[in-house]
Amino acid sequence: MKTSARNQFAGTVKAIKQNTVNSEVTITLPGGQELVAAITRSSCDNLSLAAGSPVIALIKSTHIVIATGLDHIKLSARNQLNGIISDIERGAVNSVVTLDVGGGTLITAGITMQSTEQLDLRPGQKATAIFKAGSVILGVLA
Repeated sequence: MKTSARNQFAGTVKAIKQNTVNSEVTITLPGGQELVAAITRSSCDNLSLAAGSPVIALIKSTHIVIATGLDHIKLSARNQLNGIISDIERGAVNSVVTLDVGGGTLITAGITMQSTEQLDLRPGQKATAIFKAGSVILGVLA
């Protein structure tokens, strides 16, 4: 499968919480970290998702926020994956930050150069990738 989303994670469905209209799907990534996708119940049914199912999670890099120093801060965004910055590609206006969250999983975030500089981001630094459950698109192999 080819998509324009930079972040494409193969994982396994850990659990599904069904509501009347929406479903919350918890996915375990190869490194053991988990992410949550909020999708419609009909999409969950159409994809035949169930605990143990293989699934692919897609997240656009522009939907990822990079933060540092979140030790004592609570956020409403459910997905908060901790890792180490492995690379920063700096452009004139934006930069692309790659975060290694373990298990061979790399998350790419497209952020402004101003944010990159204000956070003083550099390779080897601890950081957190933050994104909302609604920013995750799920797919399965047909």
